[in-house]
Amino acid sequence: MPATSNLKRLDPTLVELELSVPAGELEKARERAFRELVRNVRLPGFRPGKAPRKLFEAHYGTHEIEERARDAVLNDAYSQALKENNLEPVERAHVEEVPTDGDSGDVRFRAKFAVRPEIALRQYKGLTVMSPSTAVSEKDVDDALESLRRGEAVLIPADRPVQFGDVATLSYEGKIDGTPFEGGKAENQPTPIEEGRFIPGLMEGIVGMSAGETRDIPVTFPSDYQKEELAGKGAIFTVTVHDVKAPELPELSDDFAARFARPRSGTAPAGTSTDAGEPPSPTLDDLRADIRRRLESGNRSRARQAMTGELLEKLRQDHDFPLPQVMVDRELDAMIEDAQKQAERAGVEWSDFLQRSGQTEEELREKSRPDAERRVKTGLLLEAVAKAENIRATEADIQREIASLAVQYGRSPQQILEQMRPNLPSLIDGIVRSKTLEFLLNSAQRVEAAT
Repeated sequence: MPATSNLKRLDPTLVELELSVPAGELEKARERAFRELVRNVRLPGFRPGKAPRKLFEAHYGTHEIEERARDAVLNDAYSQALKENNLEPVERAHVEEVPTDGDSGDVRFRAKFAVRPEIALRQYKGLTVMSPSTAVSEKDVDDALESLRRGEAVLIPADRPVQFGDVATLSYEGKIDGTPFEGGKAENQPTPIEEGRFIPGLMEGIVGMSAGETRDIPVTFPSDYQKEELAGKGAIFTVTVHDVKAPELPELSDDFAARFARPRSGTAPAGTSTDAGEPPSPTLDDLRADIRRRLESGNRSRARQAMTGELLEKLRQDHDFPLPQVMVDRELDAMIEDAQKQAERAGVEWSDFLQRSGQTEEELREKSRPDAERRVKTGLLLEAVAKAENIRATEADIQREIASLAVQYGRSPQQILEQMRPNLPSLIDGIVRSKTLEFLLNSAQRVEAAT
């Protein structure tokens, strides 16, 4: 008689399975366990693997046989019950053996674990999303060119008051109600004078100051300022300008363009000469065309990101189902770990980061919980769509991803494959997720945004 199971739902995402294994199945498992163990045992008068079970047990006891047998019947019964009840665990089961009544020799186990929620998919194909314009204007190209020029500018001392666009060397200290606050002081700090930089009103107050001048500038921190202890408060910054420098921008010319544009292919224009085999030098027009292509590529990427975000938000709003708490907690752990790594890369101790943000790690976790819940819900929805549409990662998909990573990291595909092998399931999940998003975007009804 095979093992039997009884399913009990503790809540929509938490279940308990009671598994019952007949004595006969357990005895068969004991015999299999003995056959595996005796292969590597030498007993006087017997070849390896040929010693009788009673003699083996007399020398080594029954504990290991029993342990292996119970593990085997539990695993078989558990796997069978998952299939019979169509359950998808999202964590390792918490298992305990349950005492049995009588002398039947049957064994019973109780397994408690979280499962994926049942998701009744509503409409997910043909959703309407706004398609942002990807057009690039001449002003966009001009602004990008100007940014390139400013990046190549040489700072020249200016014998005049500060203007927007200058770089001024400043010393300053901010106070709230006459008391200095953390992060509000600097000495001899070269500072680009740009509208909207730092706290609103501060740069505007510096414009018009001359080298050697000191001025008190009143400001108000925005209500959504990142440091909550400063948000919405008024402060006085005492600012001293030590020197003023103005950027001297390079002339827009073909020589300037040659430093940034990609070389042109093809032959040189009539009347020009180049060394044999060398492509013509880029011109300013080439640079403008190159910039336009890059801006258009960036706009397409941002438009795709915006449409994806809108589409996923509609999916989340249209579907309501419970989230396994263990999955949310796991996502929170990953988010905290990412924040710790970011702080480490910035050279900031985790304890210092928490102190500066004015919160404990537990408070940060609770603050991050809604985002973790959105991520888990998104992942479950995409998995449900992939299952409904039979979206899989093919061997060709995996090979393409491995090849892409090999180019990115300058290694051979075989090296990348060996490195990724322990995390291959995650790689496959990522491919399926990308293909599912592509499917949803391709099926969406796109409405062009007004320009």
